[in-house]
Amino acid sequence: MRCKALLRHAFFWSLGLFVGLSPMAFAEAVSPQEQIQIHASRATSSLMLLRGEGFQKTHQQRLEADLAALAGAMQSLPQGSAELTIAHQALVTQLRNGVSYGPGDENVPWRFPEDLSRALRDFLSTARALPGAEGQSELAAKVEYLSVQYLSRSYLGTFEIAREQPGTYLGQDERLLLPAIDSELQALKDQSDPQVTKLQTRWSYLRAALADMNSQSNTLQSVSGRPFAPITVDRHARSMTAQWMAMF
Repeated sequence: MRCKALLRHAFFWSLGLFVGLSPMAFAEAVSPQEQIQIHASRATSSLMLLRGEGFQKTHQQRLEADLAALAGAMQSLPQGSAELTIAHQALVTQLRNGVSYGPGDENVPWRFPEDLSRALRDFLSTARALPGAEGQSELAAKVEYLSVQYLSRSYLGTFEIAREQPGTYLGQDERLLLPAIDSELQALKDQSDPQVTKLQTRWSYLRAALADMNSQSNTLQSVSGRPFAPITVDRHARSMTAQWMAMF
C-alpha cells in the first residue's frame, strides 16, 4: 500500500510539472546550427540597412555586433567543418566589401548584390548540412531569411534565392515561407499563452509587409503599390526571432 501511495504521489507530482511547463517547452529548441544561420542573415540585413540608410553609425555598430555574434556562435558549434569555415570567411569578406565601398552606388561593383546573396546562400546551405541540423523547425531562420529578401528588394534589388534547393527554405520566397510559418505558429500547443499571443501579434504585422513583397515580379514594386518599409520589417523580424529564441 505504501508503495502504491508513493507511486501515486510521484505521478501527480510529474503531472503537475508537465502542466506547469510553457507550451514552448515541447517545441524544439533553436539548435546551434540554426543559430549561426540566424546571425548570418541578421548580419546581411544590417549591411543592407547600413548602405540603404546612408551609413548611419547605429547601423554600422549593429553590423559589427552581428558579426561578433556570428563568430561567437561559430565557436560554440559542437561540430564544425572546413567547408563552413571557408563559407563563413567568404560571407564576412562580402559584408566587409559592402562597407568598404562607402555611401552611394558609385563605387559598388554591379555584381556585388549577386556575390553577397551567393555568399549568404552558400553559408546557410553549409550550416544546414552540419550533423544535428536535421529535423529542426528553422522558424527563426526562415523569418530572418525573408527579412533579407525584403531588405534586398528595398535597397539592392532582387535577392537570388537558391532555386536549386526548392525543398528547403533557402530556395523559397514569401509564397511558400509565409504559409509554412503560419502552420508552425498555429501548431503551438497553447494559443492562449501570453508569450504565444505576443508572438502571433508580432507575426501578424510582419506577415502583412512580407506578403506585399511581390517576389514574383522583377519590377521591385510591392503588390499594393505602397513603398517598401525595410526599417519596420527589420525591426519586427528581429524582435520576433529574439522572442522565439528566448522562449526556450
